[in-house]
Amino acid sequence: MSTDTKQPGTTDTGQSGATAPSAAGRSGRTAQVWRTAGPVAVTALMIVVVLVSNPRFFSGGGPGILAIQATFILLAALGQSCVLNIGSIDLSNAALAVLAAMILAMTLGSMGPLALVVAIGLSTVIGMVNGFVIAYAQVPSFALTLGTLGILQAASLVISKATTVYVKGSSDVLTPLFGSAMAGLPTAFWLSVVLAVALWFVTKRTRFGQSMTAVGINETGAIFSGLSNRRVKILAFGISGFFSGVAGVMIIAQGGAASSFGLGSDLLLPGIAAAIVGGTAITGGVTNPLLVVFGALTIALIPIAAAVLGVPASAQSLVYGLVIIVAAALTMQRRSSRTVK
Repeated sequence: MSTDTKQPGTTDTGQSGATAPSAAGRSGRTAQVWRTAGPVAVTALMIVVVLVSNPRFFSGGGPGILAIQATFILLAALGQSCVLNIGSIDLSNAALAVLAAMILAMTLGSMGPLALVVAIGLSTVIGMVNGFVIAYAQVPSFALTLGTLGILQAASLVISKATTVYVKGSSDVLTPLFGSAMAGLPTAFWLSVVLAVALWFVTKRTRFGQSMTAVGINETGAIFSGLSNRRVKILAFGISGFFSGVAGVMIIAQGGAASSFGLGSDLLLPGIAAAIVGGTAITGGVTNPLLVVFGALTIALIPIAAAVLGVPASAQSLVYGLVIIVAAALTMQRRSSRTVK
């Protein structure tokens, strides 16, 4: 007569033990499928929805309008994807873009093209300062960049005296960005795509890019491997600042003016959403700037699709929030040794 008595301290490796790994495997495969094909599929689905609801959209200048809106979102999302890739977040990048736009508007007339270098350079330095404080003072990125957000917004109000800052000269330097087009889409959009390709190369083909991914996956393990996690954080936030500066240039190129509550001030949530919809894992260690392009197009399509479906403009933030929740759930890196906070 045999018995199946389980001794204390033993582990059941039967059917129940095999279920958990199987479930984890399915979850991992779902996330992998999303990260590779999801962003493109969602963009295609959104385009189909718009085409079915309004067939004339893509024959009446719609693609150009979509590309203009996607340009700003893409730049914010590319910077955000770098920071998310190391397991952090940057809540100040939209405010930094507005500040860079103000600085450019105030200096473009007197400095000419050099003002572009000043605006982008300053925003890059501010981003690196964020990374420096996070790396050396061990301040959580959420708290630090939330504080930076308030500081930058206050600085913008002081610099602009709470009014709109207009470009006073040399605006022709920026005219080609939105004044010329390739394949019906503005040059600014194609420039943003080129920057996405460059960031993809840095992320996937350079040692620094691999270091960012390593820090995002397991920072402690990266440190024991000899990687300088502090340097990686400073440079990652510097890249985020750089893209905020470029977004500031686009704000001036499009509107010819900058305001604390104008164009670019609402880029934070769409930028985060586009990065996550583009397959960037909010838990760190996974990003693909090329797919972030499709994430930006998807987020830019949301107001258009919402309008044709009868969703009021006041509910667009709700749609953004739902998109972030669903995309974050699909891109999370779930590891048995890691708790989700």
